[in-house]
Amino acid sequence: MKKKFTLGLAMVLVVTWGIAQVKPSKPNIVFILADDLGYGDVGCYGQEKIETPHIDQLARQGMRFTQFYAGATVCAPSRSSLLTGQHTGHTFIRGNKEVQPEGQYPLADSVQTFAQLLQQSGYRTGAFGKWGLGMVGTSGAPDKKGFDRFFGYNCQRQSHRYYPTHLWDNDRKVELEGNDLAQKATYAPQVIQQKALEFIEQNKDRPFFAFIPVVLPHAELQGPDDAHYRRYKGQFEEHPHKGQDYGPDATVGGYASIADPRATFAGMVSRLDGYVGEVLAKLDELGLSENTLVIFSSDNGPHKEGGADPDFFNSGGGLRGYKRDLYEGGIRVPFIVRWPGQVTPNSQSDFNGAFWDIMPTLVAVAGLERPRYTDGISFLPTLIGKADQQEQHPYLYWEFHELGGRQAIRSGKWKAIRLNARTAHPVTELYDLESDTGETTDLAADHPDVVTQLEAYMSRAHRESEVFPFQSRKAE
Repeated sequence: MKKKFTLGLAMVLVVTWGIAQVKPSKPNIVFILADDLGYGDVGCYGQEKIETPHIDQLARQGMRFTQFYAGATVCAPSRSSLLTGQHTGHTFIRGNKEVQPEGQYPLADSVQTFAQLLQQSGYRTGAFGKWGLGMVGTSGAPDKKGFDRFFGYNCQRQSHRYYPTHLWDNDRKVELEGNDLAQKATYAPQVIQQKALEFIEQNKDRPFFAFIPVVLPHAELQGPDDAHYRRYKGQFEEHPHKGQDYGPDATVGGYASIADPRATFAGMVSRLDGYVGEVLAKLDELGLSENTLVIFSSDNGPHKEGGADPDFFNSGGGLRGYKRDLYEGGIRVPFIVRWPGQVTPNSQSDFNGAFWDIMPTLVAVAGLERPRYTDGISFLPTLIGKADQQEQHPYLYWEFHELGGRQAIRSGKWKAIRLNARTAHPVTELYDLESDTGETTDLAADHPDVVTQLEAYMSRAHRESEVFPFQSRKAE
């Protein structure tokens, strides 16, 4: 009788253990979004001066996209495009519009994010880093847009300082000890990183979506005197930057002076890479890597503020333009996806995609129905090795409301950029990206029919917004 009981118990344990080992039907999702990181700022996209071993490893383990684009060329509209699945001709937030005393213009009640869809389907959702889409208590606050937990900078203006006076934990203001814009004691990115790692550990037994919009390497150029910085200290010829130092006259939006901006910037990218490595290590430690889809990207092209020198580092990877441009350097971004068992390791894709494709793709990954409204298409077929079944965009569209207004269309090999688009005298340039990735030769005069077609796409893609009007200045 004792043998039978032992055998029966063993069978129960085997069955129970087997059930416990079955992978959940819904994969975990981790999306790490860098801030103002250029297409060429990481090693796997050609960077030669800064070491990024963890991001490079992620690319070797997954798929590296070579023609993927941000939602916009500045922070808030790019993030709006990402979360809502709409390009800047349709998405609600189309510029960096601030409200007082803190925060940006909020996403409306009617706007749905893919985080809400994941949350409603049983995912535990968290965001850790920079938000910029609506202050605490507004319709655009993270907890109103699909996130169970938010920790970080709600206001992107506040994130200009790496030693800010406070951060936000959902709707609770967290004062950072020793920071008062005169003293630097608590480095905010490190605090935020720990909260992100804690979220992953706390939710290891259920499907989760961890959105990690890191503030690095956005200006200001600042960081602790650690191994990341010391690796580059004294390695480059430096041109000191004079800014607004921490002290009695400091303001939230200023950028501090920096004696060695090149070494500091390199250290910031290295630190970002280290944070990526910590996230990957945490997934390994918890046994979650095999059932977790990891995405790494940037919200727009490289910046020149605060002493940054994108030309020295070739941050654009040979592409023309910077942040605020709609040339390739302003909007084409690194984009890497790792999903063990689904995405072929060390693979590459030239799929023409953009941030508004993230919503339909991740919703499909989670097994949910396609959202009712999105400008995106799912690139899940590309991820799982069925590129021959991949739907393609007829065009990709961007608009930027500052600097006279700019619009851009990419359709196949053709790229049209309209400058001074919000004035009475717009100018359209045309480039062949197959033969001229650097956008050096304007072919508009040689192909007027192509220009006409792409301008028609621009008109079709733009829907006027009362909050962020685009057309109203044309008569000026």
